[in-house]
Amino acid sequence: MHARAVAATTTALLGTAALLLPASQARAGAERPTVIAHRGASTYAPENTLVAVDKAAELGIDWVENDVQRTRDGELVVLHDDSLKRTTDAEEVFPGRAPWKVKDFTADEIALLDAGSWFSPAYAGARVPTLEQFIDRLELHHQKLLLEIKNPDLYPGIEDQTLKALDNEGWLDADHLASRLIVQSFSAESVRTVHELEPTVKTGFLGTPPTSDLADYADFADQINPSHSSISSDYVATVHEFDGPHGRPMEVFTWTVNDADTARLVAGYGVDGIITNSPDVVRDALPAE
Repeated sequence: MHARAVAATTTALLGTAALLLPASQARAGAERPTVIAHRGASTYAPENTLVAVDKAAELGIDWVENDVQRTRDGELVVLHDDSLKRTTDAEEVFPGRAPWKVKDFTADEIALLDAGSWFSPAYAGARVPTLEQFIDRLELHHQKLLLEIKNPDLYPGIEDQTLKALDNEGWLDADHLASRLIVQSFSAESVRTVHELEPTVKTGFLGTPPTSDLADYADFADQINPSHSSISSDYVATVHEFDGPHGRPMEVFTWTVNDADTARLVAGYGVDGIITNSPDVVRDALPAE
């Protein structure tokens, strides 16, 4: 069902050869990778905030990545860490509530927190957005979403809840499903659950599974999304040899690439997307389409 009609030995030889070529030659004939703003344009604005989405839009970046977690009272909020400590003033506002876990605070309590001052005084007063607020801002800019379900083991049922939130916001219609939405996670079981609950949604697994396991991942993941330091042209080519659950070759979105040289290197490997805190730097490093 999944393996494409190219011998594995040929793939390995071609991948090895590609490693020896300059990036522009290794990727000859391939499409320019998609550039994805990691947690928004997070080099320039506080991560996972609405101003980071606005900055990505200002830079002309279509795709934005975010992270979703759940509050004590069941609201979905956009935050990377399972603790509020690093990117908000939760320690000051709620000094007796250590270790300041997202799951221990209500949505109203989290809405009180400053999620911008840690980054720069210029962003004082930025808030932790709800998933709905984040999606609405993306829609305002006609952007696209790579949504990561964070720490699903902490939040039973978060996959179904996230899909319902996306549906309520109109993001499970044909237009969004075709080209504007991908749901990913470091948890293979979470990705599998998303696929089983809503098979029309494009999905990605965060990590670098062994090539011997790719056929299993191809049952439920359209993408394999690894760290840039863990891949080669051979690995990317092997991923491309498998068809995902929607009958198209599996893709590779790699992370987190923030400089021009690394962007050109991974583009030469044949990756389909590059996740970056500095999307303008990566975009400008790639050949024009």
